[in-house]
Amino acid sequence: GQKDAISTTIINFNNEKMQITWAARELFPSENVSFSYTFDEGKHKVWKPCPTYILDQDYNSGCLFKTEGPTLAISIRNSNESEELFTKRLKSDFYIKPNRPENVTFFWKEDTVTVSCNKPERAVRCLRLELQYKSKFDKDWQSRTSKCCSVGEQGFDPRKCYSFWVRLKRLVPYCNVVNYSSDWEAETFWMNGTLLDSCDDDIKSQSNTVIILSCLLAVLLMILIFLILLCKWQRLQKTVMPAIPDPKYIFADLFNDHNGNFQ
Repeated sequence: GQKDAISTTIINFNNEKMQITWAARELFPSENVSFSYTFDEGKHKVWKPCPTYILDQDYNSGCLFKTEGPTLAISIRNSNESEELFTKRLKSDFYIKPNRPENVTFFWKEDTVTVSCNKPERAVRCLRLELQYKSKFDKDWQSRTSKCCSVGEQGFDPRKCYSFWVRLKRLVPYCNVVNYSSDWEAETFWMNGTLLDSCDDDIKSQSNTVIILSCLLAVLLMILIFLILLCKWQRLQKTVMPAIPDPKYIFADLFNDHNGNFQ
């Protein structure tokens, strides 16, 4: 019946906090429902009211509460709690969304990179480390997945800048019934084993090199033109105003005999 037909979205954030949401305006357009839950097993369950509601236009459309165990039962009732509209039992650890990887490190050796992160405290066997990368010339991301908590890839062109990011994934269906991954760790940029602020740095450095070389060539060209003009001017000067010979060299004998005294 309706108690099992209602669609809910269940997320267990790193096995620490539960978030359960439903389409309140579509499912319960005429009333504001209440939510309760229990992690107790057996006959004597203690049901707890929702501590923090998620609202959609002032309608209760979800609940946030602390994860307290692996077995969870939830109940949605009408506004005065006289009628149960939905109930469900589930394994909370089948809905885990892991935290993003911590302390991500990149180790480069020639064209090969190995990416690793800290090992989570629990359920490492259920996690895979996913690496995605692309160069500024690629349209699509390339992906590589390996056991937590290390993944490697090779064949990187040392002349290209690459973007990298990593996340943790839960195994489906062995550990999760829903395909949840962590958020992506912050994107990083690498070129030939060197960390950059962005792949634009690569373009800037190349353009700066081109500008410097262009300026040097321009200076050399100006010096060459100046030398050519100087040579031409000297030739022109000799043609228009020929050099007056020094009499000392023309009358060398007289100078030598009389030491320049002609009296």
